[in-house]
Amino acid sequence: MLSPKTTLPTAETALPGRSTPLTTDETHFVLGRPLKGPHPEGFQTALFGMGCFWGVERKFWSLPGVWVTSVGYSGGITPNPTYEETCTGLTGQTEVVQVVFDPSKITYTELLKTFWEGHDPTQGMRQGNDVGSTYRSAIYYLDAGQKAEAEASREAYQTALTQAGRGTITTEITEAGPYYFAEGYHQGYLAKNPNGYCGIGGTGVVCPIGVGVAA
Repeated sequence: MLSPKTTLPTAETALPGRSTPLTTDETHFVLGRPLKGPHPEGFQTALFGMGCFWGVERKFWSLPGVWVTSVGYSGGITPNPTYEETCTGLTGQTEVVQVVFDPSKITYTELLKTFWEGHDPTQGMRQGNDVGSTYRSAIYYLDAGQKAEAEASREAYQTALTQAGRGTITTEITEAGPYYFAEGYHQGYLAKNPNGYCGIGGTGVVCPIGVGVAA
């Protein structure tokens, strides 16, 4: 029998959530910039789910050209869920990282390369020892250009994975819905807790985009 944590809820079975946002940090613990904006004109936003968002956020805030990152929940049904609610599998939400970046310094394609190489996108409703729909691999695109790049990059990385004898990508690629900021203690977690848990790890297979292969 499938676990409730690994099956997505319906509108009827999802937790109700709440209408008010959770309390979160105002500024990024490492970068010192406002989590909720305003962001500089011309900057762009990306949204990725790669498993436990603590380690994922650190991967992205470390990249040159990334202006600010935050962690939150997206892709599901329950509005403004708590961390404890998402862990039940009854919200449909994914742990995600929102990345605000300067496209003149780092491209969306380069972010996609970090995404694919930074986790194992073949594991379905889990990432390593973290099991449940909240840990599923996901790209939530914000415009048609991001959609096209994401889908092309998935095809390119699948070819590389197949050649390496790895499995089939299970990554969800869909239009971004509401993004709900996670509680303040999750923001910049591994900077606040240097010895904290980081459960993500890549396949070791290089994603060919950004190395002469167009997304």
